[in-house]
Amino acid sequence: MKQFYILLLMILATIGCSADKPLTSYVNPLLGTATLWEPEDLGYVRTWKTRTWGAEVFPGASLPNAMVQLSPVTMFRSGAGYQYEDTVIYGFAHTNKGHWNLLHLPMLPATGEVSASDYASGYSHDNESARPGYYQVFLERYGINAELTTTLRCGYHRYTFPKGAEKRLIADMTRTNNRVKDWGIRKEGEYVFTGFQDTDGKIFFYAVSNYPIKDIRQVKDDKHEISLVNFGENRKNEPLELKIGFSFVSVENAKMNLEKEMIDKSFTQVVKEADKTWEKLLSHIKVTGGTAREKGIFYSTLYRSFLWPALRSDVNGDFTDEQGNVVNEGFRYYTNPSFWDDYRNKLILLGMISPDVTTDIIKSITDKGEKKGGYMPTFFHGDHASVFVAGSWLRGITGFDLKRAYNLLLRNATVPGKGGRPYLDEYLERGWIAEKDTANVPTWDEYKAAVTKTVEYAYDDYATALIAKELGDKENYGILMEHSNNYKNLFDPSTGFFRGKIEDGSWIADFDPYYPYFAYMYREANAWNSLFFAPHDPEGMIALYPSTKAVDQKLDSLFTEPWRGYEAHNMTGFIGNYCHGNQPSHSIPYTYYFIGKQEKSQCVLDSIMDRFYDMGAEKLAYAGMDDAGEMSAWYVFNAIGLYSYSPADPEYIVTVPIFDKVEFTLGDNTTFTIRKEGNSKKIKQIRYDKEPIQGWFVTHDQLKKGRELVITTTE
Repeated sequence: MKQFYILLLMILATIGCSADKPLTSYVNPLLGTATLWEPEDLGYVRTWKTRTWGAEVFPGASLPNAMVQLSPVTMFRSGAGYQYEDTVIYGFAHTNKGHWNLLHLPMLPATGEVSASDYASGYSHDNESARPGYYQVFLERYGINAELTTTLRCGYHRYTFPKGAEKRLIADMTRTNNRVKDWGIRKEGEYVFTGFQDTDGKIFFYAVSNYPIKDIRQVKDDKHEISLVNFGENRKNEPLELKIGFSFVSVENAKMNLEKEMIDKSFTQVVKEADKTWEKLLSHIKVTGGTAREKGIFYSTLYRSFLWPALRSDVNGDFTDEQGNVVNEGFRYYTNPSFWDDYRNKLILLGMISPDVTTDIIKSITDKGEKKGGYMPTFFHGDHASVFVAGSWLRGITGFDLKRAYNLLLRNATVPGKGGRPYLDEYLERGWIAEKDTANVPTWDEYKAAVTKTVEYAYDDYATALIAKELGDKENYGILMEHSNNYKNLFDPSTGFFRGKIEDGSWIADFDPYYPYFAYMYREANAWNSLFFAPHDPEGMIALYPSTKAVDQKLDSLFTEPWRGYEAHNMTGFIGNYCHGNQPSHSIPYTYYFIGKQEKSQCVLDSIMDRFYDMGAEKLAYAGMDDAGEMSAWYVFNAIGLYSYSPADPEYIVTVPIFDKVEFTLGDNTTFTIRKEGNSKKIKQIRYDKEPIQGWFVTHDQLKKGRELVITTTE
């Protein structure tokens, strides 16, 4: 009997171990790397030769918000530089955002003679693997197994060559996703080579090899030029290992970063440390229930949400500022967020889990704004740093100078000028931005995107007003709150859409709500996907329509009117005319909440989560671009039953989670729990800390109490 109990305990222990599966094992960094090709996935038949945009994510190794992203390049000037369907690898680059820029310093191991224009190697996905902090692929042309891992500021390459093969490294110094202005590479010692590449930021490197360096030669032809690093001691059969430190300050600082982070560590040790770092971050959200597929998508999207913004300061705090000076301000310096995209959700998720990173990002953008033009940085289209700063501060992230940030944001909202909001003079003068009076505009033509700017500036004004209120600036609070109503100025009651106006105030006549534009009236959307954007004023937005029934019908039409077959690189993945493949529409499904039809919203949310995050033949495609983590964060929030509907406000709209139980540990180590009761789509009651919640929102302050949020659905 004793032996039986011992055996039973051993079995139970084994079961317990399998239940404690590492969260990193659920993450697939290749998710999002495939492109959509089939009409049933795209929503239309492709006629353009160029491929539609995928999620544009990279599969390589990185740590959360790190300086280095070490990842394969299968095509330059193609988003993240890697597309799953490509068949060759040009090198392993060291920076990545997934946005048609970066890819600093691509390097590739090689054997034998190498041509400057023909050196890429074929590879097979059968001999490729990736997990957080690690990437591996077999280079068929050279018979080399390549393995990559990273620390915050360093890359570690391990290349296993064929026995007896001559070891070489191609450094493609003249190529990235951007134009290379200048570069340099040289042998520094028996085992060291250094250099720089000046492209989207001037990056310096200090590389140490375990094999002596014979020489570095330039190989070029009439098309291209590469640098070829030749190594000696080919009698050894150990893998070639390269430890490379990076800095945006100097070679000396790159060496310092290497010595502090990696120089004395083995490849296996760095891989284990990277895995431990990611496991700690992913452990902030532990889920129970759901399918293996849902957990895989969930932890893959959670992982993907924490790769950008990227670190740009060194271990001693040095960084190169906007004026080109090397400074040390006592905080970690980061790249700008992808504001137009990730202000909606990702930056809020970042603050919930990594408030220290959020604090330093806000310090970084404030430093940039003060040193370049006096405006808070913007990105691509619109503004939205205001939403990030307000939403972070009101959630208790207060380790930055709010007054300094506000001075910049107020200038963004009230002072036209270079570096601020485009067309702000028009917006301030009449409360809306005019569009050109023209007709038959091709999808891809660039204009003002005047409708999108107007409604988004109104929301930015609201966010800035929240900061004004915090600081006691009553005068500007009143002005900004008045401006926050400007979204109403471009609502056309005769059509029920936001619609462009020309200079004289009349509606644009050539109006087809189904036709998509890159930047005419709407930014990367059509009129359908620009509906109902007033997250700060949903009641006022609803009141623009004659009745809630009219709103209900409009929403139903959005999700049932078929896409008309228009082809656009950045619009894929449709439910009716709703496009999940781009950001402008991502808050629309929640509009049903405000007309008493929450269950309709949940039907749409469930369909989106089920259909649009592992698409395509390989189940590795998103519906559209991840845009620095926004698409991923959308899934994370909705899968756990929360969404940052108005990210400037410290609250979350409550939805029905995928999982039965969620344990969420905030950055201050407070853990709150979300529990689902019932399996229907209609929410019957929401309770927090056993007390019923009136309405659909739970506040951040409530969550910080560390109690249980119970979402009960009707049976």
